[in-house]
Order: sequence, then structure tokens, then C-alpha cells
Amino acid sequence: MMKMHAHTPSEVLPIAMPGTHEAFIEFFLKHEQPPARVLDLGAGQGALTLRLLQTGFTVEACDFFPENFRIERVNCQRADITDSLPYADEYFDIVVAVEVTEHVVDHSRLFSEVFRILKPGGRFYVTTPNILSLKSRARFLSSGFFYSFQLLEPTRRDGLQHVASLSADQYDYLGRVAGFEPVSFNIDKIQRTSLWLYILLFPLWKFSPLARKTRYRHNHRLLLLGRLLFLHYTKPLR
Repeated sequence: MMKMHAHTPSEVLPIAMPGTHEAFIEFFLKHEQPPARVLDLGAGQGALTLRLLQTGFTVEACDFFPENFRIERVNCQRADITDSLPYADEYFDIVVAVEVTEHVVDHSRLFSEVFRILKPGGRFYVTTPNILSLKSRARFLSSGFFYSFQLLEPTRRDGLQHVASLSADQYDYLGRVAGFEPVSFNIDKIQRTSLWLYILLFPLWKFSPLARKTRYRHNHRLLLLGRLLFLHYTKPLR
């Protein structure tokens, strides 16, 4: 029997904001049970892969730089996630992309490929910075950049820059175009700055006709307060 090298999550460095993997695993386990077959898309060194393994899931991984992957028990395939993914149709129960989609330009190809490799009824989980939080809106007003985004370096090609700032309704649209059911969403945690702004501006959200009209897609309380979006897509059954 193959033994897993004794890496711990603290030794395998996550390429994500602090606390992201812990919050995601807590959210994920409310919906999923092992030993489902999971693809960790854009796995980096394998920090999330390791957490999924430790909770009993059957895990495969892919990344544009598989040489950085450090979990010996799992084969990490090289994959350009804006191109064809190296997996058969209807192979996975679940695909996760944690802090990946903000690094991607061609989302249409990514979503269609994930749809292809998921079994009917399969699930696709995405986490990404929430650009609709009040903290993010205030930052855009003052700087022209959403939360977690900044001026791009045009000659940088390491794949680590945040190049795509999309809102929850845009992610819902991408999923529907690819064939997924309407997206459901949650957040990792409430931002304190956003909470104070929410309290200060509460009359605006309460009484503004435009805010009421766009409450679910753009001005839902979770969208106004959350740091990261947790998006949950489902591929329809036959």
C-alpha cells in the first residue's frame, strides 16, 4: 500500500488568503461526504488536496506548474485550465477551484470543461474574492480597484496575478451558459469594515428602490458583508 509522505497543511503552503482553506473545508463538508472523487483544480503545492485526503475523499489534482506540487500520494497533472482538461467525460463527482478563477481570462472554456468532466449530478465549487462587499465598493471608489485586485504587471506570466474581477451574478451567468443549474452562494466570513459600512448605510439598503430591486443578485446581505464568495454549482441529472 502506498503511504502518504508526512506533510501537514502548515508545511504545504497554500496560495490563498489566510483562513481560506479552513473556511472552505468547513463549508464543503456541510454538502459533501467521502469517498467521492474530487479534482483539485489549480492545486498549487497541494495544501487543499491534503486536507481533502485527510477527510477521506478520493482526490486528483492538476495545475499549470505541477512541479510545485508536494503531495506524493496524488498525481498532479499539468493542465492549462483555459484549454482542454486531461480527463475523460463524466469522470469526477466534484471539482473544486479554490482561489483560481480570479487568475483566469477565459472563463467560458473553463466552465464548459468542468461541466464535461463532471458526472450528472456532479458539483463544482468555486471560491473567489467578493468584489461586491462594501469594503470592496469603497476601495473601488477611492482607488479604482476592487478588493484583492491591483494594477497588473503586463510582462508577468506566473499566473498569480488577479486578472478577472467578476460579481456573483456574472458567475451565475457563466455557470448557466455552460449548462449548470442556478448557482448558490455563501461567504467565508464577515469583513469588519463592511459591517460598519453596512450599519452606517443601512437606510440606503432598506429604502432604496434600486437596492431592493437588485437585492439578491447584487445587494444581498452576504454579498455586502463577505470577504470571499463560496459558489456552488450543480450539473443537472440526465
